[in-house]
Amino acid sequence: MCMDKKHSFNGVSGWQPLSRRRSGWCDPDVRRTTQPSTCAALQWLPPIGRALLIAVLVSLAAGSTEGAGAGRIAFDDLVEIVAEHQYEAVRPESRSAIALHFKVKDTWHFYADAKTAPGGMNLKVKAQADGLAFDEPVFGQSHLYFDKSSGKQLQAFSGEFTVYVPFAVAPDASGQVDIAVSFDGAVCSESLCQRPRFDKLLTRIVVSADAAMDAPAFEIPQSTEPKIGAAARPIATVVALALALLAGLVLNLMPCVWPVIPIIVMRLVEQAKESRARSIALGLAFCGGIMLFFVALALANIILQVGFGTVFQWGDHFRNPAVLIAMVLLLVVLAMFMFGTFTIGIPSSVAGKASGAKGVAGSIAMVFFAAILATPCSLAILTAAFAWAQTQPLVLGAVAILLIGAGMACPYVILTSMPGLLGWIPKPGRWMEMIKQAIGFILLIIAVKMLAALPQARAVAVLYCAVGFAVAVWMWGTWVSFSTPALRKRIVRTVAVLIAVLSALWLLGEKKELIDWQEYNAENVAQARLQGRPVLLEFMAEWCLSCKTVEKTVYSRKDIAELIEQKGVLAVRADTTLRDYPATIDLRDVYREPGVPVTILLLPDNPEPVRLPGVLIRKHLTKELTKLPNKKDVKSE
Repeated sequence: MCMDKKHSFNGVSGWQPLSRRRSGWCDPDVRRTTQPSTCAALQWLPPIGRALLIAVLVSLAAGSTEGAGAGRIAFDDLVEIVAEHQYEAVRPESRSAIALHFKVKDTWHFYADAKTAPGGMNLKVKAQADGLAFDEPVFGQSHLYFDKSSGKQLQAFSGEFTVYVPFAVAPDASGQVDIAVSFDGAVCSESLCQRPRFDKLLTRIVVSADAAMDAPAFEIPQSTEPKIGAAARPIATVVALALALLAGLVLNLMPCVWPVIPIIVMRLVEQAKESRARSIALGLAFCGGIMLFFVALALANIILQVGFGTVFQWGDHFRNPAVLIAMVLLLVVLAMFMFGTFTIGIPSSVAGKASGAKGVAGSIAMVFFAAILATPCSLAILTAAFAWAQTQPLVLGAVAILLIGAGMACPYVILTSMPGLLGWIPKPGRWMEMIKQAIGFILLIIAVKMLAALPQARAVAVLYCAVGFAVAVWMWGTWVSFSTPALRKRIVRTVAVLIAVLSALWLLGEKKELIDWQEYNAENVAQARLQGRPVLLEFMAEWCLSCKTVEKTVYSRKDIAELIEQKGVLAVRADTTLRDYPATIDLRDVYREPGVPVTILLLPDNPEPVRLPGVLIRKHLTKELTKLPNKKDVKSE
């Protein structure tokens, strides 16, 4: 191990390897471009001469890359990416593509599917250039990879594969256009995961009106399936908005709304005194009141997203287990609501306030009467829709909420303009209750779909908790009635609340760790080293399945926990989930480890750290910990 004076091992600062690799530059503060032999040949130059010559070499190297059409980058010996242009020159307002050819080392892979990739660490590709509009990448065919850590089959890319990035050329584009392609995602083997810090792949294309574009270097395969992007997004948006309109229509089929529709419509017609124009005007005023109600909901959605979206990261809810679990439990409770296990009563005084309203103002006031009447049945649909809107762009979420209002208002517009249709309305009956219950099952299906994004063990725990919540809701709503004595009602509902709370605490609460883990802090590690205390660093990441295996097979064992306690070892869990975490930076720059999982032991009498990469570390770790003196023996010395 090569060390310098600044980063050597001593009792105060602890062991630290060189912060930069010296194999590529004579000067460690300059990035590697020249070869070691070049540095050796330049030793005869004075320092300032070496610096000037290196600067010249850097500029020459940069100049040579700028002229290249296609680019290439690599990450150690794991991944190599080469860019290829469909056409070396393109015309304005034409279409072309870049092919990114990946070559991944044997036994390593990228995750392909964002829904199943741990922590959302699937392969991501993004291209940027002035004058070019890029579509979403088109990925080649993935394959099934059996992950031993989770026992699941996941979609993966390995070996050699290609990602295509189509683009359109702007009408005013011309000359040489520089393209920068960025990459993200975890590359993993059976026992190790890395999140490479790829440099941007730089390439260049010529835009000219005289470009031939008659001999493409490749064609985008028809068999590949692009990720949901620019082309698919409008379809998904149209479907979502259509469902929002349908949800508004369904609100009118609820048992607490349907029976009063004829009453409200006939009242509006009577107020119009058989004048069709007046009837239509009052109907439109009534519908305008409904839309005002939903405008208020849309504004509330926007305020929450703008005011709190950054803090709570609503748009990233599918990767946030806490938010995901809360939404699943909410959907289960709403489903129980649709099944009729509990209801929301509306005071008769509130319902009667708007019944005598007349005229346009009265019609607008009457809408709140309808909205209040709909509350006991529409709560589940509106709550689910509002939660969904929180996860969407501002405009899409607001438009969806307004379309729900439009769907609810639509029957009133039609019936007030054509009162004769009232005779075609089916009579209220059991069919309305069946529709309401069917919506409850739809909510449960959505909950199960969201639950699939959680790890299997956590998903099972959430299912148990959901059953506990369902029992609590059932007791709250069905074990008592309006005529139940107050004392019995309090006892039953107190028990119901306790069941819900205990379900959440017992099933969703974090398991008590056998080891007293500390958060990673370089100063605390250095202080422990100064005191002669052994330190165990477990570098892990939430998106690393192998890390979960290590936690389950090594650090959840009672014998390992007892050894750590007996030997007085400072146990530090170093989280490298995000690139800017201190542990992530130190793993790369200080400890020079390529990825996780890895356990590093810093021992008082050993100048070199003991490195335990991968998942099969239990025996080696036990051996190293057993060698250490007990903490009582250390104190007595």
